[in-house]
Amino acid sequence: MSQQQSQPQSTSDTNTSTTADAGAGEGADGNTDLNERTTLAAQVELLQEENQRLRRAFSHARRTDYRRSATGLAILGVLAIVGAILFSTVRTVLLALGATGLFAAVLSYYLTPERFVSAAVGEYVYAASVTNYDRLLTELGLQDTRLYVPTAHAGANASQQSARLFVPEHQEYTVPARDDLNSLLVITDNLQERGAAFEPTGMELFREARQTITGDVADEPDSLCSQLADAAVDVFELADSATTEVDATEGRASIGISGSAYGAIDRFDHPVASLFGTGFALGLETPVTVEVTTGDDRSDYLVTCRWEVEEQ
Repeated sequence: MSQQQSQPQSTSDTNTSTTADAGAGEGADGNTDLNERTTLAAQVELLQEENQRLRRAFSHARRTDYRRSATGLAILGVLAIVGAILFSTVRTVLLALGATGLFAAVLSYYLTPERFVSAAVGEYVYAASVTNYDRLLTELGLQDTRLYVPTAHAGANASQQSARLFVPEHQEYTVPARDDLNSLLVITDNLQERGAAFEPTGMELFREARQTITGDVADEPDSLCSQLADAAVDVFELADSATTEVDATEGRASIGISGSAYGAIDRFDHPVASLFGTGFALGLETPVTVEVTTGDDRSDYLVTCRWEVEEQ
């Protein structure tokens, strides 16, 4: 009897030991997971701090480059002026060189950017905005047509010129009157004129580009397209390159874009496409449709602008 009673007791002890070992194992696993999460959190914090440090170092390096350039120009200017004092035969040239160097040094020093915003930040902001626009257009049941309509003469004061981006409700549409385009929702008695009108992204870009253009904005398609391409690439650095092809008799301009700074150009009112649409609308003083398609081996995207050509 004593032997039979001792066996259940031994089994009970074994079960108790197994349960205790299992609980200890679970506790060990829990501690391991907690330690891993703590380690990961510490690593993330370190990476964030390192990222901020690198950003500050990058901004400081950029400012330092500007300041060094200013110092070099100032030294050049001073040396030229000293040389003008010592060498009377070339005094006029050296004085002009010295004045130019000092002036450039002042500009480089005081116009040094204090804040640098990467293209990625602009892309994030634009991507969020275009998502909202796409939802709005879908909710309103609007078409894929993008029509840039001038609402003020291109030759007017830069602050007064304007254009609107009209998105029609119907596939067969009529361009609304300019006053009607001032409203976000264009609702007129003519059903073919209904749709939505937006301030184009390229409006302010075009106004700024006007300040960099020597002379007036061209009213001839080929020259105007070249001016807009130069602004997109050289002034705003919206793209790495832009190749143009214009057929004025057909009322068409095709621009091949490579290296967009703000991602895919085939999204709603992308800055590159909007600059060309707004620029052509204001420069030619006529509504312009803009279509963006995927490019070929020569470019990433193809921006096609079309307008009606008056019969001679």
